[in-house]
Amino acid sequence: MYAEKNWGREGFPEAWWWGQAQGFAEPDACVAFAGGVVTSGPMTTEVTGLAVALPGGRVLRLGDPLISPVRTRTSDESWSISGRGFGWDVKIEATAPLDSAFVLPVPLPSEHRNVAGDLEHLAGTMRVTVTRFGTHVWTGRTDLAALEHGGLDRAADELRRRGLDPSLTHAPPVQ
Repeated sequence: MYAEKNWGREGFPEAWWWGQAQGFAEPDACVAFAGGVVTSGPMTTEVTGLAVALPGGRVLRLGDPLISPVRTRTSDESWSISGRGFGWDVKIEATAPLDSAFVLPVPLPSEHRNVAGDLEHLAGTMRVTVTRFGTHVWTGRTDLAALEHGGLDRAADELRRRGLDPSLTHAPPVQ
């Protein structure tokens, strides 16, 4: 059974995004975010959760829509995340070239098969800036960011762009 994302009964959202990075100059720093487009009946919204482990051990958790909202803008090559709450302000800018993405499968349990559904980058660039009440706290940069932009239509379109059959369940980066 597939349990990484709990999107309901195989109801993958129209789009989802995810990122995780270590490899900053400070070895104890780490960043992770995940979100997606959530639809319930006629209502649609975007949600993103964000966690930052700062050098020294303090952990920030943002993503409550009312008290610590996180805003996200994504494309197939960029992730722009901004979160604020409790005096903290976190900005993340990440990039990875589309040609370097793996097209990975996601399951369709009711059909007992996988379909292409995810563009996965294993070595993107991420820059993180954290402030508290307007005072700079930390800036980090890494070229070891794992970045994902998912969507069934998006993955099929990428396979077509690469001249591959969209019924494939995976494809490596462009050589």
